[in-house]
Amino acid sequence: MRLTAGRVARRWVHLILGGALLMPFYLLASATLPMLVDGADPLRVPVWQFAAFGCALPVAALAGLLFPLLRPLEVAAVRALCAVPGGRLADGPAASWAARRRSALWFTAHLLAGGVVSGMTLTGPPAALLLLAVPFGADAPGLTWPAAFAGVAAPLTGAALLALVVGTAWGAGALLARWAPVLLGPTPADKLAAAERRAAELAARNRLARELHDAVGHALSAVTLQAGAARRVLDRDVEFARQALAAIEDTTREAVAELDAVLGLLREEHETGPAAPAPALDGLAALFDRTRAAGVRITAELSGDLAAVPPVVSREAYRIVQEGLSNALRHAGPVPVTVQVQLENGELALGIENPVAGARPGRTERTGGGRGLRGIAERARLLGGAASAGAADGVWRLTARLPVAAAGADGGAR
Repeated sequence: MRLTAGRVARRWVHLILGGALLMPFYLLASATLPMLVDGADPLRVPVWQFAAFGCALPVAALAGLLFPLLRPLEVAAVRALCAVPGGRLADGPAASWAARRRSALWFTAHLLAGGVVSGMTLTGPPAALLLLAVPFGADAPGLTWPAAFAGVAAPLTGAALLALVVGTAWGAGALLARWAPVLLGPTPADKLAAAERRAAELAARNRLARELHDAVGHALSAVTLQAGAARRVLDRDVEFARQALAAIEDTTREAVAELDAVLGLLREEHETGPAAPAPALDGLAALFDRTRAAGVRITAELSGDLAAVPPVVSREAYRIVQEGLSNALRHAGPVPVTVQVQLENGELALGIENPVAGARPGRTERTGGGRGLRGIAERARLLGGAASAGAADGVWRLTARLPVAAAGADGGAR
């Protein structure tokens, strides 16, 4: 009961706020009516007061239609005072005309109900108190209407008047609370815009996840193999261990640089300095050297003018090759790997093969795709290409085809 009373009280305050917002429009109508109609006197004649009240509402509706910022103001008031869940209401200004029409209708309904309840609140309780005091001989100088009520009729009428004020406030507040999600809720255009924003945010998150997975995952796989090799020969081949440690140093340094490039995507809107460039096809030689240092025998077959590949395709192709090598390191160990990168007929073809039947003990043969393979497929699909991976005849093959001509126009974008 206490919660219900508090809710009614807050909605009552919301209605009084609507009456206060109505006052500028009411005063404008009260000042305009005497100029348009002879004998109009909204300050003294009740009929003209109601006329001014009626003329103020269309002006308020026009204001709600012309000012998009009225919607977030009304939404804030509804959330705070009407006990309407925030998730059912729209956020931000009313951008479309459909949203503006809804906001204008809500604003008019709020001011109409607020004006009625405010007027009843100002006049009803004082009149009820006078009626309740009639049996006790109270007299109101200059007022004759209380004398028309005698005996028990006066307090009963006073109690009924108070109940009418409370009931009207409760009913108007409940009605506005029910209408709020309909008139202040998101329109189909708002829902579409919100869905587009969520899709863009999800795409950005997936992009960063792919970059972090490929850059850091490859480095950790290579470092793990290099450290294991150094540990096994440390006592009998100090020079090889020294070379493995140097390779670990180079790999981690390159990984930090790539990580800085990925984090630069997050900082680029807040920093004036350029972010570190992401690796591209011209970095394949260094990538092969770092992977060979982990004990992997790589045979690289590069053909075509790879320098002519647009930057966006070049960067994605590098990541695909990097992830293919990481998969070989994680799942097959230091086995021979063949990498093919071929540019011809406006298409960049990538192929990575390694044996799986002869994988060393402790390595798990791949039977399905993980995050890395999904990331490769996403990279290829975003460029309008395709990628596939699978094992056949004891060989794991990863292939990807990326169109180059379509990306040439905006190849500098990322």
